[in-house]
Amino acid sequence: MSSVENPPDQPSLVVAVDGTSGSGKSSTSRGVADRLGLRYLDTGAMFRAITWWLLREGIDVRDVAAVAAAADRPRLASGTDPLEPTITIDGVDVSVEIRGEEVTAAVSPVSAVPEVRARLLDLQREVIGAGGIVVEGRDIGSVVWPQAEVKVYLSADPDARAIRRTAEQGGTDVATTQQSLLERDRIDSGRATAPLTMADGAVHVDSTHLTLDEVIETIVALAAQARP
Repeated sequence: MSSVENPPDQPSLVVAVDGTSGSGKSSTSRGVADRLGLRYLDTGAMFRAITWWLLREGIDVRDVAAVAAAADRPRLASGTDPLEPTITIDGVDVSVEIRGEEVTAAVSPVSAVPEVRARLLDLQREVIGAGGIVVEGRDIGSVVWPQAEVKVYLSADPDARAIRRTAEQGGTDVATTQQSLLERDRIDSGRATAPLTMADGAVHVDSTHLTLDEVIETIVALAAQARP
């Protein structure tokens, strides 16, 4: 457990990392949090956990009314250790289960339901609390915490993203992965509620030709500049 809540030198710092799927948000955000001694929150895992629960309950994820009616039912909790992040539904850790293909294919329509976003927005802001945290997602700097001291929009070209995501999943079909990522971008950017966008004041970091360490160093440097 290396993360420290509210470290003395940056007691209220919030680093918001938004961006596209496969751009390296999770690895980058965990690395930045570890380097700075901050907590870490993966908001995407929260949406995936709700999606996993809906699928388990046999609720049609494309039935907006049914998803909205069920949004408040599961108990959701996010661990904030960047080295050992957890996500639990009704007390059960589903960190592995939420990364499966079924959840990946279903999470976008669930994420577009306003009632789901409203419920998770409250939980996300509760976790952020007094700060001392790196938060990753798609609308952190624009909706969840627009007052964040550091706002980053992380991207990479589609080829690089597809190669990375395919490797993460242990697959070989880069073309299909790329098609899936681009479809996710289309849905996330086009939804009416909290669309994927670069927040006002965010620094755009293109990770296409950067190593993970270089991306982490870039954001750590931004955090250093944000110190009072």
